[in-house]
Amino acid sequence: MSALGFDPERLAGYLRARQPDLRGAMTIEPIGGGQSNPTFRLRFADRDLILRKQPAGELLPSAHAVDREFRVQCALAATNVPVPRMEHFCDDRTVIGTLFYVMEALDGRVFNDPTLPGLEPAERAAIYDSMNDVLARLHLVDWQAIGLEGFGRPGNYFARQIGRWTKQWYASKTREIPEIERLIAWLPEHMPEGDETTIVHGDYRLGNLMLHPEEPGVIALLDWELSTLGHPLADLAYNCVLYHAAAEDYGGVRGLDLEAMGIPCEQDYVARYCERTGRPDGITAFHLAFAMFRFAVIFEGIAARHRAGIATGANAEEVGKLSSVFAKRACALIEP
Repeated sequence: MSALGFDPERLAGYLRARQPDLRGAMTIEPIGGGQSNPTFRLRFADRDLILRKQPAGELLPSAHAVDREFRVQCALAATNVPVPRMEHFCDDRTVIGTLFYVMEALDGRVFNDPTLPGLEPAERAAIYDSMNDVLARLHLVDWQAIGLEGFGRPGNYFARQIGRWTKQWYASKTREIPEIERLIAWLPEHMPEGDETTIVHGDYRLGNLMLHPEEPGVIALLDWELSTLGHPLADLAYNCVLYHAAAEDYGGVRGLDLEAMGIPCEQDYVARYCERTGRPDGITAFHLAFAMFRFAVIFEGIAARHRAGIATGANAEEVGKLSSVFAKRACALIEP
């Protein structure tokens, strides 16, 4: 078995049998930066593919659902939401040990740092506007018309999600974090009235967007593992966590001179989204606290995978410690 954890020759033979246009030897290159589903660039003589697979080892229920990633991106291919072209899904675990899919390889820029270092203010402004636009486009998609019935349960999203992430917390917790327990008690008691259903990405942030190599527009929205049918303001609030996080908190812009940098303030960013989607409202402290609660539980899952020796990211130990940071920031928003 190779250092990859699977036999690349077996994978290459499997893919060539299904895609005859793949010629020449295959080389495989891990793509770093993620903490969840391992991702690789597969290079053939005439074209490249991207492979996304589940991590090895025992998985939490409903986690690492690459089959759902594949399905939603296939459905969105007919819309104006930019996604890579899906090529093939494999549910035969004997090929590389887990479920996986392959998609077209796009060439562009990915910025994990929301301060967008090295760019001019005008380009930063255009990138943030494109990020805002793609989120609005996603939430305006008619999910029933593109065949996503059953992709999630319409309605009652926040109640179900609070329950889900509470269970994930208890399934993956590595230490006591009183602030998470405070959020688990507070959130169900403060859910806003009203309900609606759209496609939600679930991890909508700058680092999951691929930008044109030279222009400020988004060419692909990536990493759909947490996507489902849900409330659009959950996505918007998650996207806005960067305004409440400092640079050392896994990337944020809190405390920076946003106007000088060309980055819109949170109020303007939310207002632009509401214009694009026709919403009369925006996000509240509940939405932001919920988003940070999810962030905290996700980071705790990374810490748990590190402890089990199956973490994907090289910096999993440091990233996992952020569960406490985000839980404290969330509590600061809801304290009277």
